[in-house]
Amino acid sequence: MTTVHDSGYKFLFSNRTIFRQLMESFVDQPWIRQLDFDRAEKIDKSFIDEDFRERESDLIYRIPFGDEDVYVYILLEFQSSVDPMMALRVLNYVVSLYMELSRSQHPPKLPPVFPIVLYNGERRWTAATEIADLIESEPPLGDYSLHFRYFKLAENELSQEALQNIGNIVSTLFLAESQIEWGGLLSGLVDLFEQEDDKQAVSLLINWFRQMALYRRIRVEDYRELEEVYRSSEEVRMMLAFELHEQALVEKGREEGREEGREEGREESQARIVLAMAHRGFAQDIIADLVELTLAEVRSIIDSATNPAPENAAPE
Repeated sequence: MTTVHDSGYKFLFSNRTIFRQLMESFVDQPWIRQLDFDRAEKIDKSFIDEDFRERESDLIYRIPFGDEDVYVYILLEFQSSVDPMMALRVLNYVVSLYMELSRSQHPPKLPPVFPIVLYNGERRWTAATEIADLIESEPPLGDYSLHFRYFKLAENELSQEALQNIGNIVSTLFLAESQIEWGGLLSGLVDLFEQEDDKQAVSLLINWFRQMALYRRIRVEDYRELEEVYRSSEEVRMMLAFELHEQALVEKGREEGREEGREEGREESQARIVLAMAHRGFAQDIIADLVELTLAEVRSIIDSATNPAPENAAPE
């Protein structure tokens, strides 16, 4: 699925369950198992240096590790080209964080910061992950040379088989973005909803895909819609089926340039979804909420199907 990413991707990883799955499933470090994710806290960057604060595509978490804290800095990288100076950029962000922590908290020692670059681009990642690789080696400085490394997570380097075996929210996100067919996601997302305990987190993913399928981006004004929590797998199945048909109409409208035909098709699709949900016992007010119609419009569709007008009825 080719998509244009914005801060909506950041919105996903602001969810604590999704963040935890990222760390536990994709960061192979032994200390991860000792983190108290139940008390993980996303850091408000208002106290951080202005240049650092204004980055739209990064996140900072503070997580208890025994009696101390570990900071995790995540840079979400969606540029079409790979920045060869990424190690320098990340080092600058981490140092900026340390400077602000030292000014605001005056700790006797600075906390450990684990930097992650999550790369979503299509090109192969070629940038150095170690800052020393960007510095001339002559003359040799020995113990005084600079060393810093970030953890690289490139989605296009993950095998589909490995992602399928993981089978959680984050692996589904990564797997789905490597696929072309939106329709192929339907059964996978329904299964994921049934198996995940955190319905809010998996609903967030489902709503994210709905927005991306229609708009290729997540608009800030749509963030509230991302937070809608589904109540059953049947509700998820119905909603995704509706969005799949809607996407097909959008694509057809783009190709043919016929907005009027698209609107007619949308109305036909809504009517089919309304009748299917009514047949399965959904309350009419729930149907109205899901398909974004008024209760009167839903009743009209159901009444028309239940009591169709005679074909040869005489005009009044």
